[in-house]
Amino acid sequence: MKRIGSALALLAAVLWAHTALAASPKVLAAGDVAGCDSSGDSATATLLDGLPGTILALGDLAYSNGTSSEFRDCYAPTWGRHKARTRPVPGNHEYNTGGAAGYYGYFGAAAGDPAKGWYSFELGSWHVVALNSNCDDIGGCGRSSAQGLWLEQDLDAHANSCTLAFWHHPRFSSGDHGNDTAVRDLWAILDEHEADLVLAGHDHDYERFAAQDADGRAKANGVRSFVVGTGGRSLRPFGSTVANSQVRSSSSYGVLELTLDPTAYAWRFRPVAGSSFTDSGSATCLGVVQTQGCGMGPELALALPLLFALRTRCSRRSRRTRKAAA
Repeated sequence: MKRIGSALALLAAVLWAHTALAASPKVLAAGDVAGCDSSGDSATATLLDGLPGTILALGDLAYSNGTSSEFRDCYAPTWGRHKARTRPVPGNHEYNTGGAAGYYGYFGAAAGDPAKGWYSFELGSWHVVALNSNCDDIGGCGRSSAQGLWLEQDLDAHANSCTLAFWHHPRFSSGDHGNDTAVRDLWAILDEHEADLVLAGHDHDYERFAAQDADGRAKANGVRSFVVGTGGRSLRPFGSTVANSQVRSSSSYGVLELTLDPTAYAWRFRPVAGSSFTDSGSATCLGVVQTQGCGMGPELALALPLLFALRTRCSRRSRRTRKAAA
C-alpha cells in the first residue's frame, strides 16, 4: 500500500507540475518609448498587439518631459492601448515634470505611491520588484535609504525561488550613458537575496549581460541583466564595451519577451516588423536546488525537477536560515 501511495503521489506531482508549466506567464519589456515626433513607438505597439503578457514599461515613456499632454497625445495612442496590462517605472524624462506628476497621473495606482515609485507584485510563481532609479528625486537609492530599506524587507518577506527587478537607469551599460553607480546598493541587496534578473532602459539599445555582482565582477550565481531601451523613441550607437557584456545591438526597435517558468526563465528579443536582430536563451533560477529533497521520501525526491513550488521554497528558506545562523 505504501508503494501505491507513493506512486499516486508522484503521479499527482507530475500532473500538477505539467499544469504549472502550461501556465507560465510572459513578460514584455522595453523603455524609452513614445514621442509625438517619432514613429518607432507605433511599430513596437503594433508588435505588442500580437503578443500576450504583462508589459514592464522601463521608463522614459513620454518624451520629452513626461507631461500630462505628452502621455495623452504621444503615449496613449500607441503603448496606451495596453495600459491595462502595463506595470511601469519612471525614467528621468518623467521627472522633467515636477514630481513626475504626468506619469503618476496617467498610470494612477499601477505606478505605486507618487512619493516613492517603488512597489512589488507576484506574477505566476515569480516575485517582481519595480524600483525607482531617479535617486535624487526620492531621497537616494542607498542601502539605508527608504527604498533600500523597503527592498530588503520586501525580499525577506518573499520566499519565491525566482525574482525579477526592473527600473530605468542601468547599473551596467555599454551605451551612451554607461554604468550608473547610484543604483549599486539596490543591485547588492538583490544579489544577496538571490534575485535572478534586472531589466533597465535609459540607453537606446539592447544589451545582455552575464551574471555579475554589484561591482561588475563576473559571478556564476550573480544577477543577469538586460538593457532594453528599444521601445521606439530612437536608437543610439554604443560606446566602449564594458565588462561582462555578452550581446549588443542598436539596430532594431523591439521588446524583450520573458517566459517565467516556476524554476527557470527564457528570454527572446522580439524585433519589430522588418528587422531581423534577435537574441534568445534560458537559465535556471538561483533559488532552485537541484539535488536537495527537502526531507521528502526517495520516490518524491525523484520528481524534484517537476515539484517546483515545494522544492524551491524549502531550499531557499534553508539557505537563508544558514546565512542568519552564520
